[in-house]
Amino acid sequence: MEFKGTPLKDKDIKEKKVFYVDWHVKANYAWDCGIALSYFFEGLKNGKIYGRSCPKCKRITLPPRMFCELCFHPTDKWVLLKDTGRINTFSVSYLNWDASRREKPQVPAVIEIDGASEGMGILHLIAHPEKIEWENLDEVLKYIKVGTKVKAVWKDEKEREGKITDIKYFIPIKEEK
Repeated sequence: MEFKGTPLKDKDIKEKKVFYVDWHVKANYAWDCGIALSYFFEGLKNGKIYGRSCPKCKRITLPPRMFCELCFHPTDKWVLLKDTGRINTFSVSYLNWDASRREKPQVPAVIEIDGASEGMGILHLIAHPEKIEWENLDEVLKYIKVGTKVKAVWKDEKEREGKITDIKYFIPIKEEK
């Protein structure tokens, strides 16, 4: 297929052989989390985890939603959840967020929070229960498996900002019998 016209080259622009406009957008904006997440983040700032209950299918959603995505019914009330839960799934990572290598592993996990419906959880980090940082894979697997009970470790009240990072990390805890 042959296209009509003259292709531009970078040097045509650099040598100002063609007319062009170099425009940088100034896009000021404000972010709104909506009713459900705003209340959830305000709860985190106060050291509390909130979900929402669906009156039709009886699920308690986390993160909270203003409607149930299974039955499409509006959720009707806030539910204060515990700051404990169980590991639903986890990964042992030797990569940082920027894909650079780490010497010691980090353990991101999906945590099903106690009081929320099964399968409802949040993604967060799991720290070593005694020293925060993990030394190696064997040490991680000694403490962690799917179903391990964990508890949130919160930032100091004065440091909280209403973000998921108000929970510093979760640590494995022993089961109460």
